[in-house]
Amino acid sequence: MLYWLLYPLHEHFIVFNVLRYITFRSAYAMVTALVISFLLGPWFMRKLRALQGRAAVREDTPISHQMKVGTPSMGGLLIVASIVIPVLLWGDLSNHYVRIVLLATLWMAAIGFLDDYMKIVRRAPKGLVGRYKLIGQVVVGLAIGSMLYFLPQEPELATRTSVPFLKNVNPDFGFLYIFFVALVITGSSNAVNLADGLDGLAIGLCALAFLAFAGLAYVTGNRIFSDYLNILYLRGSGELTVLCMAAVGAALGFLWYNTHPAEMFMGDTGSLALGGALGTVAVLVKKEFLLVLIGGVLVLEALSVMIQVFAYRWRRKRVFRMAPLHHHFELLGWPETKIVVRFWIIAALLVMLSLSTIKLQ
Repeated sequence: MLYWLLYPLHEHFIVFNVLRYITFRSAYAMVTALVISFLLGPWFMRKLRALQGRAAVREDTPISHQMKVGTPSMGGLLIVASIVIPVLLWGDLSNHYVRIVLLATLWMAAIGFLDDYMKIVRRAPKGLVGRYKLIGQVVVGLAIGSMLYFLPQEPELATRTSVPFLKNVNPDFGFLYIFFVALVITGSSNAVNLADGLDGLAIGLCALAFLAFAGLAYVTGNRIFSDYLNILYLRGSGELTVLCMAAVGAALGFLWYNTHPAEMFMGDTGSLALGGALGTVAVLVKKEFLLVLIGGVLVLEALSVMIQVFAYRWRRKRVFRMAPLHHHFELLGWPETKIVVRFWIIAALLVMLSLSTIKLQ
C-alpha cells in the first residue's frame, strides 16, 4: 500500500525513489512485523484469555507438559497479522507471486483457526476432524498448482523445478506438477504443525527457513545474480523477499512471547499458516527439493511420526519413545530448552549447507 501510494511520488520527491529497492522494503517489512508483534502481543494475550483461548495439553505428550495447561493459544493470529500487514504496507500487491503466498497463508490460517476454535473455545476434544483439515490443505495446494499450470508467469518454466547440487537439471513434471505442488504445500504445513510441540521450537525453525528463502527469492528474481549462480531466473519473484522478511520479523516477534516458558502458543492457526506459506514460497522459486534440506529438522519431525505409526501398525513396536522426534529426546531426559536450541543449531547448519548448493551448481 505504501509502495503504491508513495513510490509514484519519486518523480517529484527523490527520497521516495528508495521504495523501488526490494532490500529497503524487505528490511522495513521485517521491522514493521516486529513492531506489530511487540505492540499487539499483550493485547492479543488478554483477548485470548477473555475468550478462554487457553491451551489444553494433549494426552500424547510427556507428563511434564501438564504445567503448560492454561497458556493462551491461538497466538497464530498475531503471527498472521504480523506477516500480512507489513506485506500490504511494503509489498507490491500487483505481484502475482505475492498474491499467491498471501492466499495460501490466509487459507491455511483459516483452517487452523477453525481447528483451534473448536478445540479451545467450543471444547471439542479433537477439534476439526483430521480428514476435513487435510482436504482443506489439499484443496488450496491443488488450486495453487492449477494457477501455476494454467496461468503461468513463465510458460517455459511453469512445470519445471530445480535439483540441488545438479547443474542445469530442471525436471519437467508436466500435468503432474499440479499434484506435486499440492504435496509440497500440504507436507510443509503439516511438518510445521508437528514440530510445534516445545516452546519456541517451530517458530525458530520457521524464522531460519524464511530467512534462507528470502535470500533465494532475491537472487532468483535478479537477472544478474541468477545468471552468475546458474539458477533459474523468474521475473518478479524477488518481491517474495519482502514477504519472507516479514515472516522472519513475525517469527522473531512471536518468539518474544513463545520462548521458554511460553506465555502464548501459536496453535494450528500459526503452524498451518507458516507451513503453508513456506511451502508455497518454495514452489514459486522452484526450490521444492531444496526445501527438504532447508527444513530438514521439520522433515525429520514429520518422518518420525510416519515411522512410528508404520512400525506400530505393522510390527506392534515403537521406534521412538514418543513421536514427534522432540518428545523422544524429552523422554530421554533432555531439558526442553536444550532440545530446542540444539534443533535450532542443526537447522542453521542445514540452511548454510542448502545455500552452499547454489554456488556448487
